[in-house]
Amino acid sequence: METPTLVGRRNARWLIAGAMALALSLAGCAGPGTSGASGSGAPASPATQPSLEFAGPNGEKPGKLDELALTDGEKAKVKSGNYTAAFVWHTSSEFVSAVEKGAREQFRDLGIKVVASTQAGFDAATQANNLQTVLALNPDIIVTIAVDPVSAEATFKPAVEKGIKLVIMTTPPAHYKAGQQFVSIVTESLTEAGQLNAKILGDALGGQGDIGYMYHDADFWFTNQRDKAFKAWTSYLYPNEKIVAEEGFTDEAKTQEIAAAMIARHPDLKGIYVPWATAAQGVLAALRDAGRSDVKVVTNDLDATLAADMARGGNAVGLVGNSSISIGKGLATASAYGVLKKKAPALVATTPTGITKDNLAQGWKDDYGTEPPSSVTGK
Repeated sequence: METPTLVGRRNARWLIAGAMALALSLAGCAGPGTSGASGSGAPASPATQPSLEFAGPNGEKPGKLDELALTDGEKAKVKSGNYTAAFVWHTSSEFVSAVEKGAREQFRDLGIKVVASTQAGFDAATQANNLQTVLALNPDIIVTIAVDPVSAEATFKPAVEKGIKLVIMTTPPAHYKAGQQFVSIVTESLTEAGQLNAKILGDALGGQGDIGYMYHDADFWFTNQRDKAFKAWTSYLYPNEKIVAEEGFTDEAKTQEIAAAMIARHPDLKGIYVPWATAAQGVLAALRDAGRSDVKVVTNDLDATLAADMARGGNAVGLVGNSSISIGKGLATASAYGVLKKKAPALVATTPTGITKDNLAQGWKDDYGTEPPSSVTGK
């Protein structure tokens, strides 16, 4: 999932509180503690299969998306409530648009009116200003993802004090807990996404060769676990693949120069993992500039630039989709739990999908609910 979650500020204070629970839950496979932020934790032994378990920012264990369900009577009660909702996003992207589309469809079915949608360009101050604008509209529900969890603790406090129901896509403000300051977290299965990235790249390389590992160099529970899962599953499934370069980043605008340096230092590189698609755009640009059409790239989220490259047989060989429409519907359903004062699961996750050139058109439609754009299909 895009990145969502894509902020470079370190939030060590937030992570410490859940570190012990996460470590026990993840058994060293995909925890979001400080070792996850560095991306340099020891990979799993080839003889030890990594776990597909993962945990939320407070140690929440994920359930399935279908655990969110409303009875006909509950739906009728929500419809009669004349509730309103607003989106306070971290950024704008095809992924966010698809999630919002799914949420709007579900809100419409529940009779909930959407009164605002804002995006912050990954800037915490902008998100704080956006929230103040939204609060003036007095929504009953806010669907959001914290740009910076630490500063968001204060940013969203006025919404909590007003009794607005917060529903979170992936990342809540620091120290906020389900059933207290927010209703629920809706996300994707992070370890399954990492596993799919490993399989797609491994298949493209025939299970051997030198690869580069780019990771989100921030204490960010969502991306940390997904990145580490790729690393662990690569080691387990493809012992003849070797990660010869590891580079972290906090600013996705820097990925082009990072990738350029990586391939210059490692001319035998055959593959690169990138945490999310917009960050991978810079990697593609670096590979094109270097004339390295032989280097395969895998990443997360569906993106027109990456998809178009993949469709024409370029560097991109796989994208991992998040079931974006389903995440949106889940966020809207969790919102109904909030206004009904019905206890919701603390964390639910969709099942990601591996998308390659062979299933690109159908994968795009399944994930985003639309046909691929003409820039992808060439039509």
